[in-house]
Amino acid sequence: MQIQENISLKPFNTFGIGAKARYFSAFSNVGDLAELLAHGPRLTTPDSRLPTLVLGGGSNMLFTKDFNGVILKNEMKGIEKISEDENSVYIKVGAGENWHQFVLYCIENNYAGIENLSLIPGCVGATPMQNIGAYGVEIKEVFHELTAFHLEEKSNYTFRLKDCQFGYRDSVFKHKYKNQFVIINVTYRLNKQPVFHTSYGAIEQELERMGIKELSIRAISNAVINIRSSKLPDPKEVGNAGSFFKNPSVEKDKYEQLKSEFPAIAGYENADGTLKLAAGWLIEQCGWKGYRQGDAGVHPKQALVLVNYNNASGYEVYELSERILQTVNEKFGVLLEREVNII
Repeated sequence: MQIQENISLKPFNTFGIGAKARYFSAFSNVGDLAELLAHGPRLTTPDSRLPTLVLGGGSNMLFTKDFNGVILKNEMKGIEKISEDENSVYIKVGAGENWHQFVLYCIENNYAGIENLSLIPGCVGATPMQNIGAYGVEIKEVFHELTAFHLEEKSNYTFRLKDCQFGYRDSVFKHKYKNQFVIINVTYRLNKQPVFHTSYGAIEQELERMGIKELSIRAISNAVINIRSSKLPDPKEVGNAGSFFKNPSVEKDKYEQLKSEFPAIAGYENADGTLKLAAGWLIEQCGWKGYRQGDAGVHPKQALVLVNYNNASGYEVYELSERILQTVNEKFGVLLEREVNII
């Protein structure tokens, strides 16, 4: 294991922010991780440890400054079918595997359930942490269990569905257990017989445009890839972290008040009776779509996506997000919440 010093994080985050890490190392198994934690860099006294941040694909974070600590990059790989029954197959995946490549693997093997989540950037380990979702599907619907390594106790724990406390782009790892665990692997329960989800967004229209006569998980995946590619910038070309803000939910009376003032606003009912609003629409109505100041901006095709055109600092992107939050709150009385983790 090699521990590097003063390493640029630009290649390791999809925003392409050039912040530096004081120390940087990668691990590909639990033994290496335990050794790094036991013998990694410390401050001036043996009992004072530098802050530690575990990094996967770097697709959901914004570095607003240099990280004065230890970045540990999770490179744990492996895809294994561990069991199956009449209806399902259970696949265990290393947390460092690329998510989209795993989706393609499942499509090749006719394992259904995650085709709507095609082309989401990042690694497998982030999927339960964020409870990623797109086009009417969330990861909690196919999640079986995960193994996580406790950073202090140096031991593995198994988390089942109820243990993760999944919410909208949320889990127990973002609150109660934040920075306490490293996700080692995730096991998904995938379907042998697909249940197609095509009613969300523009999937049906895209399938029709593609001339699809017989529905399949591959066709849905291709449709999602086409839609995402047309609306969202490729992080390899324009730095971004996908959706920067969560879609907010409001009480019914608040929605009715907004509907009377802004007839074009749309609300989608949640299970608890609240209504989910489209954050991108709110931001666009405030005039931010396509905005650019220096190299920090709002994508011209999707107002929900903040971008780094070349050399924006993380702080400049953060400041832009602050201004967006303020104007949306002033116009609609709705406070947006960032989906991206601010470091």
